[in-house]
Amino acid sequence: MRTTTVLVIGGGATGTGIARDLALRGVDATLVERGGLGSGTSGRSHGLLHSGARYAESDRVGAEECIEESRILKTIAGECIRDTGGLFVQLTGDDPEYFEEKRSACEAVGIPTETLDDEAVRDRVPEIAADVERAMEVPDAVIYPSRLVAANAADARDHGATIHTHAPVEAIAADDGRVQHVTVGGSVDERIEAEYVVNATGAWAEQLAEMADLDVKMKPTRGVMLSVEYDGLGPVLNRARDPDDGDIIIPHEGEVVLGTTSVEVDDPDEYPREDWEIERTVEECAAMLPPVADAPTVRTWWGVRPLYAPDEDERGGRGISRGFFRLDHADDGVENAVSVVGGKLTTYRQMAESTADLVCERLGVDAESETADRRLPGADDPDRLDEFVATFDAQGETDAGVVGRNQE
Repeated sequence: MRTTTVLVIGGGATGTGIARDLALRGVDATLVERGGLGSGTSGRSHGLLHSGARYAESDRVGAEECIEESRILKTIAGECIRDTGGLFVQLTGDDPEYFEEKRSACEAVGIPTETLDDEAVRDRVPEIAADVERAMEVPDAVIYPSRLVAANAADARDHGATIHTHAPVEAIAADDGRVQHVTVGGSVDERIEAEYVVNATGAWAEQLAEMADLDVKMKPTRGVMLSVEYDGLGPVLNRARDPDDGDIIIPHEGEVVLGTTSVEVDDPDEYPREDWEIERTVEECAAMLPPVADAPTVRTWWGVRPLYAPDEDERGGRGISRGFFRLDHADDGVENAVSVVGGKLTTYRQMAESTADLVCERLGVDAESETADRRLPGADDPDRLDEFVATFDAQGETDAGVVGRNQE
């Protein structure tokens, strides 16, 4: 039996962020991840660091979280981020009222914007669609999740946390209102006894919670991404319309990532991957940037969003909210466990801070979060960041064309 003060289950951005936050507060933390770090949702995203503009008119709180966290990450994450800027592109046939509503909402939230006419858009993106009418410039950026996750884990480790990859949870023993111990296989192959347990497994949170007879209802959705050969795109491109398939193009140094679809799945591990999703995504993205229609495909992957079912059922519709939820299982009769679900990669640090706040409150730890002001290790050194990626087997599909490029 191993012992730790806090056991964090899940090695994506949120889980490693929680381990880092706790370690910086002096809390003994152990993290276990069934694969390499970021092998779930974090490493299989489209790599967009949201400015909040996508959610401004539909979810003001979520948009405010995004712009605040985006600014923090641009300060602390260095070479985990590429500050490209972004454009919301209005094509002929797109509703001009939607454009105006989004611009007004961004202004209300505090997201800076600038409206570009068709000529100015072509100056920024020479091969933009011929029927472009205007665009709104916003402070979107590109994020390299493999580096981000690995740097969080490295900082956690350097401040006393223990990080175990390829260590799947096999069973959770809950009795007398507490999680008594967690059986971990793979590289650990032992039981772990913790004072507090954090479920940060994202789309898999329902399955993990069931091991402890807890009810966490998730509604995961899959989305396809394609990386295709295309050099020279400067800003992120977003279609200025209600969120739909194929409305985001992300520049990735000689490639662009096209995304995405949204299809509900029953199992985040086993689900169909349909050709129509690929075809529709390419077709819709090509409406903004025509050359991608015939660009050679480098790789194709699907990711699964960790959506919280009660919120999705209440709000309904795609892209309405990507807020996060901290579920204190003391309310369910298990006093030493919490699940954190929902959210997005852009807000991982805030999710981690909120969860660490609850854990510290329960443990009687009087220490504030430092993660908003403390730069990640290796932030200014991409080679060092890529060494972290290799150490924690953190390479994901999103940034495979960028991370480790100079590593032998």
